[in-house]
Amino acid sequence: MHFIPEALDDYVVKHSENEPELLQQLSRETYQKILQPRMLSGHYQGRVLSMISKLVNPKNVLEIGTYTGYSALCLAEGMQTSGELHTIDVNEELVDFQSKYFNKSDYGNQISQHVGDALEIIPNLDITFDLVFIDADKENYPNYFNIVIDKLNTGGIILSDNVLWSGKVLEDLKPDDTSTKALLEYNTLLKNDNRVETVVLPIRDGLTISRKI
Repeated sequence: MHFIPEALDDYVVKHSENEPELLQQLSRETYQKILQPRMLSGHYQGRVLSMISKLVNPKNVLEIGTYTGYSALCLAEGMQTSGELHTIDVNEELVDFQSKYFNKSDYGNQISQHVGDALEIIPNLDITFDLVFIDADKENYPNYFNIVIDKLNTGGIILSDNVLWSGKVLEDLKPDDTSTKALLEYNTLLKNDNRVETVVLPIRDGLTISRKI
């Protein structure tokens, strides 16, 4: 979904940073071999994630929802040389695909892959984070926030993807639409929780930046 005219969107992409060659390769192979390639962050949003990470310069990063590893590599670009990125996904079939590209990058030895339920894995990570990216099952967004907020350092950032959900957040809620219901709850939670300050960016499918106070 384009929130600005497509021609203007194309101009924005053209005048933003180029997509690194490794991520171009990852994107091509994802579209060739993996189901639901639209889940990929992609060139423009990837550069946004990279820029935010470089501004934060995090020591430790947490990603909930790895998919094929594109966004993890973007977030790793701003990480400190001594830092770690922990990325979690439920799909064990994608682990080898992710690993291949992680190991081709400059950050392979800094990235830890976790397979399983993030709500069970995160409490067992004995670490605090400067940057968190939430991009997994929408029904659990409120739960993910509640479980990571105490592991987020003061001044740390939570990035949340798909918060506008192709504009469905403005439509009448259908009784069986659990994803939109959860996102509506989540967006309200971020707005009202006094532990964070939040701004919604209307890029791609909506990206929220929340800073822990």
